[in-house]
Amino acid sequence: MLSHLRRTSSLLRAGAGVQQAWTSSGCLFTDPSSAGLVLQSQSTDVFQNLALEDWVDAHVDLQQRGVLLLWRNRPAVVIGRHQNPWTECNLPAMRSTKVPLARRRSGGGTVYHDLGNLNLTFFASKKAYDRQRNLRVVTEALRRVRPQLDVQATDRLDILLNGHYKISGTASRLSRKSSYHHCTLLHSADRAALAALLRPSCPGIQSNATPSVPSPVANLTDHAPSLQWEELLDAVVHQYNSEFGVWSASRLVNPSDESLFPGVGSMEAELRSWEWTFGKTPKFRVETQLELRDDRLGARCSAGLRMEVKNGLVESCRVDTPADWLPLRLSSSLSDVLLGERFCPHRAAAAFTALLRSESGPLHGRLRHLCEVLLAVMG
Repeated sequence: MLSHLRRTSSLLRAGAGVQQAWTSSGCLFTDPSSAGLVLQSQSTDVFQNLALEDWVDAHVDLQQRGVLLLWRNRPAVVIGRHQNPWTECNLPAMRSTKVPLARRRSGGGTVYHDLGNLNLTFFASKKAYDRQRNLRVVTEALRRVRPQLDVQATDRLDILLNGHYKISGTASRLSRKSSYHHCTLLHSADRAALAALLRPSCPGIQSNATPSVPSPVANLTDHAPSLQWEELLDAVVHQYNSEFGVWSASRLVNPSDESLFPGVGSMEAELRSWEWTFGKTPKFRVETQLELRDDRLGARCSAGLRMEVKNGLVESCRVDTPADWLPLRLSSSLSDVLLGERFCPHRAAAAFTALLRSESGPLHGRLRHLCEVLLAVMG
């Protein structure tokens, strides 16, 4: 993954019609001479770029002009506003590879981002909201640079290559007067990482959270290996200007610049918080069987787990173990120490520590193993 990241690290240093970096939001967003604006983020931090989306949506008068934001991220997994991270992504693998998880404000499914993926956000007034038109910018740009590519937008607002491979997914958010629609575009993403990270980490979850719909994916470079980033960006900017009848060169912006985007830092901080990323998960229930063993005696058994989680916190918990395996007092104590805790292996491990210290007899090994199995359930 790291070698792939280094190979594709030049996008935001490339030209793509960039004229200059801007340092004044007054100059950038109040120019009356243009009805459209194309911005290119200098950051590859997922939280900074998502915060920039929120800032533009909240502070720019989209009744006067549309905005296209082009951005890329270092490896990250991004879930939709109403999704459950434990059912959508491999949290242990993400921790071991230091891939962050972010929850965006729009709906839709889970996506993997890296430097081989281009993100495009189309901002407009609510009245001018038109996702098919936005996707036409992408498909026409691709046809312009590689006429041989068979790319089509679907009724589900994906873009398919050769009628089968998904190269772009879509999500959007509507406010009272404004809207934004963002989509991915797989140029040369790490598909092995995508497959490894977009899989569930917790068994037995029952929830009304929005599920992702798996699809076969491909990179543009699988079918057009000579397609360069600069060429793709230039084509997208040209097609956006053509489609919306505007003229705007791509302008570099630093999304962490408070002088350009006042208050964006607090927006970023919220997106980074556990309370937003995990605490906004719709209420869910875990019902699963736990396979237990006692290596010292070569014995095995099954235990039942029932748990309810609200706002990311354990609201109720019941662990049913056979009485001849673990006394009821211990399984009940284990359930009790989880109440009110985050559904999180780090916090649960801390809660288990005191309980394990209190039991030093022959049952300590079985209790410790049960704790380990419960931590694994939490991803």
